[in-house]
Amino acid sequence: MASQMPPKIDVHSHYLPPFYRTACQENGHANPDGMPNVPDWSSEAHLALMDNLHISKSILSISSPGTHLVAGNDALAAKLARQCNAFAADLKKQFPQRFGYFASLPIPDVATCLDEIATSVAEGCDGFVFLTNGHGRYLGDPLFDPIFTELNNRHATIFIHPTTPHCPCSPQAAAEGAQPTQATPLAGQYPNPMLEFFFDTARVVTNLFMSGTMKRCPHIKIILPHLGGAFPPLLARWTGFSTLVPGPWEAMPESEVREVFQRQVWFDLAGFPFPGQVRGLMEGVGVGSGRLLYGSDFPFTKAEGVEMLLGQMDEGVKGLFSEEEVEGIYHRNAEKLFNT
Repeated sequence: MASQMPPKIDVHSHYLPPFYRTACQENGHANPDGMPNVPDWSSEAHLALMDNLHISKSILSISSPGTHLVAGNDALAAKLARQCNAFAADLKKQFPQRFGYFASLPIPDVATCLDEIATSVAEGCDGFVFLTNGHGRYLGDPLFDPIFTELNNRHATIFIHPTTPHCPCSPQAAAEGAQPTQATPLAGQYPNPMLEFFFDTARVVTNLFMSGTMKRCPHIKIILPHLGGAFPPLLARWTGFSTLVPGPWEAMPESEVREVFQRQVWFDLAGFPFPGQVRGLMEGVGVGSGRLLYGSDFPFTKAEGVEMLLGQMDEGVKGLFSEEEVEGIYHRNAEKLFNT
C-alpha cells in the first residue's frame, strides 16, 4: 500500500481556481490540448488525495494552457497570471505545511513576467513555472533572455511544463493579425499530452542548451516533468550534431550537458515512468536517483489514476533502488532542492 511507503513531496501537481477554469472555457480552451475538459479542482479534494496517498506537501502550478490564453492579448495574460499567483500565495499562507507553489510566468509577455517575478518572490513563491512555448516562442529564444537573467540572478527554481507545440507567425503575418499555428499532425487522433507534450519537452531541452541559455545561467535550477519527455535517446544526436556541423548554435559536447544535469536539473516521475522510461533516463543519460522527484499530475490525472500510478511506482522503485534512495526520490531530494 502507498501508506507503507515513505511520505512524498509532490512537485508536479496543479491547481485550477474557479476563475481560471472560467477563463479557459471562455477563451478557446474548454478542451485544453485536446483533453475532454478542464478538470474540476478544489483545495479540499487535493488535501483529501494527499492524506489518502501519504503526500505530505504539494508544490502547485498552473498547467497547460497556462495563463497567456490568447495570442497577442497581454492584458488578459497579466490579469490572469496575477489572479492565479495571488490565489496560490493565499493558499500557501492558509496551509504552509501542505502547499507550496510555482508562480506562473505568462510567456511571451516579457514585461509581465518580470513584474510577476518580483511580486511573487515578495509573496513567498517557491519558484516559477514556464510552459515550453508561449504561442510558438520557445524557451531559449533570445526574447526571453531578460527573464532568464533575472531568474539566474535570483538563483531561482523553475518548473517547465509542456504544452501544445506551435509554430510562430512571421513578423509580417503577425502584423496582419495571423495566429500561431499548432504543430500537431496527429491532434485529431490523440490528445496532445499523449505524444506532443513529450516532443515539446525535448525541443526545449535542446534549445535551452544550444541557444547558450544554460551556459549563461549557471544558477538556475530546473525541474523537467515526465522524466524529461522524449529527450534522453536524442541527447547524443543533437550534442554530436552541434559539434560537427557549423551553425548559429552553441556547440555542446555531450559530456558538458551531462555535467549540467548533475548540477542544475531534476526530473519528476509524473506519468508512466516504470518499467522502461526511468531506465532510459538513468542508463542513457547517466541521471542518478538523487535527481528524481515524485509527481502526481493531479487533477489532470484523476485521483484513481494517481493512486494506480503510485502503486506501480512503489513497486518500481523497490526493484531499482535502495530504501535510502527511495526516501530521496519520495521526499529528501525535494527537501534539499527547496531547502526545507
